[in-house]
Amino acid sequence: MSEERIITAATVTTGEKNDGKQLETLIQKSKECGMDIDTIIGHTAYSGKDNLKYISDHQIKLVAKLNPTVSHGNRKEEDEFEFNKDAGMYVYPAGHMAIRKAKQGKKNQSKNQKMTYYFDVEKCKRCSLRDGCYKPGAKTKTYSVSIKSAEHTNQLEYQNSEEFKEKAKQRYKIEAKNSELKHRHGYEVASSSGLEGMHIQGAMAIFAVNLKRILKLMK
Repeated sequence: MSEERIITAATVTTGEKNDGKQLETLIQKSKECGMDIDTIIGHTAYSGKDNLKYISDHQIKLVAKLNPTVSHGNRKEEDEFEFNKDAGMYVYPAGHMAIRKAKQGKKNQSKNQKMTYYFDVEKCKRCSLRDGCYKPGAKTKTYSVSIKSAEHTNQLEYQNSEEFKEKAKQRYKIEAKNSELKHRHGYEVASSSGLEGMHIQGAMAIFAVNLKRILKLMK
């Protein structure tokens, strides 16, 4: 949708599809309609690694927050290992330091690489905090941390900027447009079965809301 609240592109998919995977198609469709795109505002689903690389290659800014597991990690409070900067290793709350580490995964893939830290199992067996952490009989005890890609690092820096925060305030407009489509133009419930039927219903609903908006702008 444009800043003037006119829908410039849409895709219709089955319910299990990821919203973020549609971004590139939506951008291409909008450009074919004559749109010049320098900034995109969306929700977290659009901040995947592939999308970040795409917008970077096309000099587009993306106002969409990173998934919290990427920006803040996904550690539980009761399982929070501390990082020893001098040793370059993680330390378990009981004081046991990892004995080695290894990088896992390949570069330039959709998923980030991970650094896995290995702990001395013999110490785990005798640890006072082993309950809920060490499984009896396990031969290894590891702790993995996702390595932020260059794309994620750059996006996190932009996410913390005042420009990002200011532009993010405009996201309510797309939610308002979704509400208009669903509650005023019947797009909340399918009027027929099948994806083709949803294409037709979507096209008609979008045509209606766009025409209303154009008439209002003309006035």
